[in-house]
Amino acid sequence: MPIFIFLTLVIGVLCAWVLLRERRAARRKRLFAAPFPHGWLHILERNVRLYRILPDDLRRELRGQINVFLDAKVFEGCQGLTVTDEIRVTIAGHACLLLLSRATDYFPGFTTVLVYPDTFVVPTSHRDGMLETRDLQPRLGESWHRGPVILSWGDVMRDATEHRDGCNVVLHEFAHKLDEENDVMDGLPVLDSDSHYASWTDVLRKEYSLLQEDAKRGVPQVLDEYGAASPSEFFAVATEAFFETPVELEDEHPKLYAELNKFYKVDPGRWRKR
Repeated sequence: MPIFIFLTLVIGVLCAWVLLRERRAARRKRLFAAPFPHGWLHILERNVRLYRILPDDLRRELRGQINVFLDAKVFEGCQGLTVTDEIRVTIAGHACLLLLSRATDYFPGFTTVLVYPDTFVVPTSHRDGMLETRDLQPRLGESWHRGPVILSWGDVMRDATEHRDGCNVVLHEFAHKLDEENDVMDGLPVLDSDSHYASWTDVLRKEYSLLQEDAKRGVPQVLDEYGAASPSEFFAVATEAFFETPVELEDEHPKLYAELNKFYKVDPGRWRKR
């Protein structure tokens, strides 16, 4: 192929890519500023309890983020579940808490949210030498790498109504989506500055080791001991605690709270104390 034709094709592809990005950005800007449906507002106030204590500017931002999120993601019901506005807005409302005050691409790399009526089971296998054991394990949610987020609607609503238990399956699974934005789920999401990586790595490694030790000894913790399973689960569990039990997390783990505060750019502990 002559070099002139090759360069023309490359330039054409680049121009089309830039045009698509500009159109997407313009669409998102319009959606962000669009009126929030009155019925959705009632759902948000009823099912996303953190919305009730957000400062006014963050309430407005959350509504805009939800508008964009719901345009970008596809919800599918499983096992006969019919996806309603309540399901979509409730899940989006919790997921978009992770986007407040941050430059975001709305959890890139996937489009589908699968919702089961309640806790679901998945086949698992474990190999020990030549012996392979197969089993079915219950799940509240899953996040597949570059694949869908899967949620149990029953557990989403239990988390929405059980106050201050530190658990929120939507926050947990969408924290995994932030974690994988650098193509690997290792508890290290994309940070804003190179200087932040050193303190993040140091603090979260120490806190992860501490949780592992406490879990072995059965020591009660504000962090769910499931976070001791891996660095990626630790980040997801720490995210849950940061938004669900921020005062307790800051009291018991001030350095961890400070790192999450720097990453998420919000301070849920102050919301609780208003």
